[in-house]
Amino acid sequence: MKRTIKSLVLLFSIVVVLFPFALSASAEPLDEVRQLVRDYYVDDVPETILSKGSIKDITKNLDPHSVYMTAREYQGFMNGIEQKIVGIGVVLEEDLKGIKVISVIPNGPAARGDVQTGDVITHVNGKSIVGKSIQFAISLISGDEKTEVTLTINRVGQFAPIEKKLPREEIMLPNIEAEMLGGNIAYIRLNSFATESSKEMNKAIQSLSGADGWIVDLRNNGGGFITAAQDIAGFFPNTPNAFQLREKNSKPMTYPSTIQPRKFNGPTHVLINEYSASASEMVSATVKEQKAATLYGQTSYGKGTMQAMYGFDDGSVLKMTTARFYSPGGQPVDEVGVKPDVLTKKEAELEVSHHDQLLIKLKGYKQLPQLVNVPVNKKFTVEMNTKMNWKNIDKAAIQLIELGGREVKVGVEVANDKTITVVPNNTLQTGKKYVLVIHPLYKNVQNKPMKQGVYLEVSVK
Repeated sequence: MKRTIKSLVLLFSIVVVLFPFALSASAEPLDEVRQLVRDYYVDDVPETILSKGSIKDITKNLDPHSVYMTAREYQGFMNGIEQKIVGIGVVLEEDLKGIKVISVIPNGPAARGDVQTGDVITHVNGKSIVGKSIQFAISLISGDEKTEVTLTINRVGQFAPIEKKLPREEIMLPNIEAEMLGGNIAYIRLNSFATESSKEMNKAIQSLSGADGWIVDLRNNGGGFITAAQDIAGFFPNTPNAFQLREKNSKPMTYPSTIQPRKFNGPTHVLINEYSASASEMVSATVKEQKAATLYGQTSYGKGTMQAMYGFDDGSVLKMTTARFYSPGGQPVDEVGVKPDVLTKKEAELEVSHHDQLLIKLKGYKQLPQLVNVPVNKKFTVEMNTKMNWKNIDKAAIQLIELGGREVKVGVEVANDKTITVVPNNTLQTGKKYVLVIHPLYKNVQNKPMKQGVYLEVSVK
């Protein structure tokens, strides 16, 4: 059956296609959906499944990412991609036991209500969401601003379910967060592959120009528009190709990266974890394969499928898997994920990446013995093997850098002609790690400069 396509938008691994079907107020476009599944679903589907009496009965026998959404569910889904939500401030993922919380937005209702990462929501306002799609769960959790929602939660270590009554609020989610870490290392976190991600990434790179290294954080990024994945891939040097798509009954097609006016112009790391999915995995797979960046973290989620979304006149939408994506060279992603180049512990990805970026800059410096379990009020004594001229101390000569954070301002106290004490202006953070660097900018009493810089690693108890 031939159809006229009104509009076509590539996304999230999603294509949106609108069909002008005339529907009664209560009718579902069941026959049309059956034909769409026959024609475009990524795998062949038995007629025993296609003959079922409702669209949701059909889609629940497909893969977990193929669902039929009401107009409201669809709007909630799209708002999630664009980081525009009224809700409680959580990022969710489907789980066999309900809907799992994979991150909590700081200062949102969920954070204030002590909802935690790893919690599994089983009921919303008393209604079970076990076995339901994430879109269905979002439609219940979301609602009008200044209303309330009650969640029933299972938490590891708690024998009884926990009940939370939370207000719904407009949650302002920045899509890109950018800052300069200590040691002149640029950090950019991308939370979603949204419509404006390319423009925002370009601005972030411009604002951090002059960085000696780059860290791009895709942890907990569940995906977004497939065109945004092409755009973001284009910011990495030497990455001409973005991904490969394989649709049913079609030859594999390789899609190019978008040419960008700016690039990451130094050593570049990408952070991933088990909740990096879809478009995040597209970018991770391509930069790894084309050696444009080093991946840090854990193996990604393994959602290597593309969904098309078919919209109907009543506002309902069929989101259906129509293709699988691979790295440009054909490496699979679906159900296997993308493995990092450097495996780290959970929550240590940024710290390890920042550490390695700093060591690139400190090549040729001498490493001093590590200091472990130091107190938060630690002062550092630096003793030279010759008499020094401390009169004109260069402020840039000493750096104390929090790994995963910024530089800590320090003062310098002269003890004698060989010894100085480095005093942090603020107390160190419990459980954090630091790198103390002495650059070869000092001169001895004969006016000869230091031959070699030194550094040492510090962990705080």
